[in-house]
Amino acid sequence: MHLINRTFDEIQVGERAQLRRLVTADDLYVFAAASGNLNPMHLPDVDVNGDGKPENIASTMYVASLAISLLGTHLPGPGTLLKRNTFEAFERAHVGEELLVQVEVLGKEADGIVHLRTGVQRVADQALILEGQASVYAPKEKFDRDDVEVPGLLVQRHRHFEALIERARSLPAVHIAVVCPDDPNSLGGALRAAHKGLIVPILVGDAQRIRAVAQELQQDISAFEIVDVEGDRAASAMACALVNEGRVHAVMKGHLHTDDLLHPMLDKAMGLRMGRRFTHVFVMDVPGRAEPVMVTDAAINIAPDLHTKVDIVQNAIDLAQALDMTPRVGVLSAVETVNPAIQSSLDAALLSKMADRGQIKGGLVEGPLAMDNAMDVGAARTKGLSGGVAGQANILVVPGIDAGNMLAKQLTFVSHAEAAGLVLGAKVPVILNSRSDSPMARLASCAVANLHYAWQAKQKQR
Repeated sequence: MHLINRTFDEIQVGERAQLRRLVTADDLYVFAAASGNLNPMHLPDVDVNGDGKPENIASTMYVASLAISLLGTHLPGPGTLLKRNTFEAFERAHVGEELLVQVEVLGKEADGIVHLRTGVQRVADQALILEGQASVYAPKEKFDRDDVEVPGLLVQRHRHFEALIERARSLPAVHIAVVCPDDPNSLGGALRAAHKGLIVPILVGDAQRIRAVAQELQQDISAFEIVDVEGDRAASAMACALVNEGRVHAVMKGHLHTDDLLHPMLDKAMGLRMGRRFTHVFVMDVPGRAEPVMVTDAAINIAPDLHTKVDIVQNAIDLAQALDMTPRVGVLSAVETVNPAIQSSLDAALLSKMADRGQIKGGLVEGPLAMDNAMDVGAARTKGLSGGVAGQANILVVPGIDAGNMLAKQLTFVSHAEAAGLVLGAKVPVILNSRSDSPMARLASCAVANLHYAWQAKQKQR
């Protein structure tokens, strides 16, 4: 950033400076975090007065800080120190509004103090947001540098999941069999998704235990159907029956082991097989990424062979299409060149060629790619890699469950990502939540299942 100041001797009465600033949701979050002012009136998307519309009001102190920033960067500029600042607020600024910030020199004093008028207007209607006066100690030495930088800030919002949830809410709520929701996390997550209009849950399991948990949560579940079944595998088998009867269009894991959930689904006669292998996909909202990132398979297939990886890739491509993403599959290995001693590099090259020949459909597939040149354009260019995937992959196919599990947890606990998890390859999507999943992750999983079901229905119509 290039900064130039106006020294006390250079400043003339009547001089002016201005800047324009669009108020964003991230601005409100950053100011709240820095100031400690967590007043919900000044947080995005929070409805305080109960009218169904978030206030989205920028804090008046945030708006005033824009005028102070103009003093510190433009007039007088670098070297300025604030002595006094007074202002009066007339209107409120909101997220999405562009503001015009202005300062004007009113006078100078012999001791180096400069008096300025400050003002902030809304650009759209020229309404005066605030007006005041500031007195500053103006710089005495000239400052003219272009190497002033500050670290970038990453707001840990999960805007991709927020958008997916809003898209899913525009669709009819999908009927979901929730298997063994007899602990607060699983039942609470299903009820939260129901209240958001994402799902219509059918609660499958021990009815007495389910009602006891609902009472513990102080939730009324009388509007929801309960199918009373004893035993985890029996409950999962009942969920399969509900799917085969056409009564539900997705299954959600509750308080039971994953093996007990999936075992009845693999039954050739009564299960949910449809020709492909069951594979797991994490849809991850990683702060700072331009779109969701998928990691597959990190939960079911331990050491997949090439045939299994074909299904892993195809299932992930289908899900990406359901989420309106352009599928760009990076098949990961330790290297970006084929090495006969590294099986994952051979598999990656074969998958890439199979996609070229139409054996994998619907997306671009490239490999082998190392993690850096799959996700970073600069790293890909350094290695001389080109094409539509290198440096911009949004689907990461891992060599095995160890690598996938580590990658997903690193993104979650180091990069502060949220993860929605689905099992694909069955007749219907299966939501595979973890006990540690946040409310946002559970809602997003339901939203992704809803969108995938809607996409499947369209494919069948074609």
